[in-house]
Amino acid sequence: MTRHFRTDDDLTSAEQHRVLSRALELKVDRFASTALAGPESVAVIFDKPTLRTQVSFATGIAEMGGYPLVLDGRLAGIGRRESVADVARVIGRQVRAIVWRTFAQADLEEMADVAQVPVINALTDQLHPCQGLADLVTVAEHTGGLAADGPALAGRSLAYVGDGSNNMAHTYLLAGAVAGMDVRIGTPPAFQPEARILARAEQIARGSGGSVSVHTDPVAAVRGVDAVATDTWVSMGQEDQADQREAPFRRYQLNADLLAAASPSAIVLHCLPAYRGKEITADVLESEASVVWQEAENRLHVQKAVLEFLVGEA
Repeated sequence: MTRHFRTDDDLTSAEQHRVLSRALELKVDRFASTALAGPESVAVIFDKPTLRTQVSFATGIAEMGGYPLVLDGRLAGIGRRESVADVARVIGRQVRAIVWRTFAQADLEEMADVAQVPVINALTDQLHPCQGLADLVTVAEHTGGLAADGPALAGRSLAYVGDGSNNMAHTYLLAGAVAGMDVRIGTPPAFQPEARILARAEQIARGSGGSVSVHTDPVAAVRGVDAVATDTWVSMGQEDQADQREAPFRRYQLNADLLAAASPSAIVLHCLPAYRGKEITADVLESEASVVWQEAENRLHVQKAVLEFLVGEA
């Protein structure tokens, strides 16, 4: 059966641990994997703006001996010029895997249902699972949270403050629950996570020994945690709402006062791009606690590990 990485919980706790461990190995020896030698092509499709995703996937595929076939989704017109299913049938017969950065999670799920090769979610409006793995491996590097046995990062704590209804909040809930972590979302009442995703994260956490919670008080969310994360208040496609969205989030800004409520050794995460003076202050982003550039690099290593895992499973 073809395996995909559509959602954060497509990996079990043991599989997530395996992927994170392999990512750290590949960070030490970037050419240790030849899983795509041939070279085999991987279709990398972009419907949304990209920097880190394109750089990390194109570089990683090449380092694994493969060929990154980068496609402009706007030119392909997937779902408009041709149906998702028809595109999946065409591409799936010619490449080893498909990576897609798009809007609707349902479209990505359809691609995976029809394609005969692994499909990787490189971001949808609902989830950002590759970023979630990069963030977990970054936390592991700074907390010693990758044990040889048991779920990776079990017992570590991460707080996300900002828009609790966006893809990063959803990914932290699911990925953190799979890892057995204590995940807390600090967000205004009007921006709560999707009920279905929160319920799924709670279900996973019961089995992994982790916990998930949602707070309207940002200080309560952050208190004593090992890592504090944030993201833009205005996600792609919401640009026309920028003025209205700023006011509800002001008290959730990741600034020095809020960070002081976390553990003294807490690290700061941001998936980027960052808007200094909005969701995060410049002094926090550039502080010693900030590991955002390391976090961005770790996209490369975890995505190679995911590709290797999926190709091996196939």
